Amino acid sequence: MISITHPLRGALAALCAASTLAIAAPAGAAGYPDHPISLVVGYPAGGSVDLTARLFGEELAKRLGQSVVIENAGGAGGTIGAQRVARAAPDGYTLLLGATNEMVIARMINSAVKYDGAKDFTALGVIASQPMLLAASKQSGVKNAADYLQKLRAAAPGTFNYGSSGVGTSLHLAGEMVNQSTATRAEHVPYRGVSPLVTDLMSGQLDFGMLVLSSGLPQVRGGNIVAVGVTQKQRSPVAPDIPALAETPGFEAVDVSVSFSLYGPAGLPEPVASKLRAALADTLKSEQFRTKMQEAGGVLAQVGVDPVAYQAEEARKYGALVKAARIEAQ
Repeated sequence: MISITHPLRGALAALCAASTLAIAAPAGAAGYPDHPISLVVGYPAGGSVDLTARLFGEELAKRLGQSVVIENAGGAGGTIGAQRVARAAPDGYTLLLGATNEMVIARMINSAVKYDGAKDFTALGVIASQPMLLAASKQSGVKNAADYLQKLRAAAPGTFNYGSSGVGTSLHLAGEMVNQSTATRAEHVPYRGVSPLVTDLMSGQLDFGMLVLSSGLPQVRGGNIVAVGVTQKQRSPVAPDIPALAETPGFEAVDVSVSFSLYGPAGLPEPVASKLRAALADTLKSEQFRTKMQEAGGVLAQVGVDPVAYQAEEARKYGALVKAARIEAQ
């Protein structure tokens, strides 16, 4: 026997169910968080993204009154961790400390990346940024940005090279921005990680290298490599003695950095998102956190920066660099 539900009875049941959900959702959000939060990092422990996540996770835990557990899901340039969060339940218990590579660049150059950094996440706020450092080997004879420009403009294309941590990374594209902005041509040499790059730079096998500032600074301080300049318009408070490349005529258009932001899955309930945004804003006002981030090489974002607009501008900037470098999606 087939049971047929009266249309009116079905409509009333649906209305009651919707009302129950409407009442339950705010109640659940009001109790958030009531158990530990996972903060996913798409890289192994020890790097700049991981360190930012650990420092930020401590602050977030204080403000939410709940443990924040860092989970390293490294691999594929940060995209494995990002994919995990994109697929997670939108309840605020699985968050991502996302960087420029996986949230902005990856989908432009890798057709295997199925998530959309803008559509498949709830952008909660920008935490910090870090400039990149154009460094020279001591054997190159380059001591500053003016020397770099003079040598490359006088040389035939392909005479000099620069290394980065891989094709399509923010470091690679920062190097292409230098090429484009100065109308010079240093050939790109991709490395698997920073360590072999720095080794070749120190030995003179590599002329120049593009490094995240925190990675290159110890070698600069140790006198092993030469700091040509940082890639943001202003000098970094972490290393105010290193000029911005843009200070030197010919480099004025160079302005790019790596950023670190907080994300949840798409569809995060607004009460939960608001609570996380408020905790992030409060953290950015902490002088203690600011000092720790500067020691780690990062510069805190200003309170109130719109993360959606910020990511859109990053996508525009890096998209132009991908096009200029003629990197085809693989």
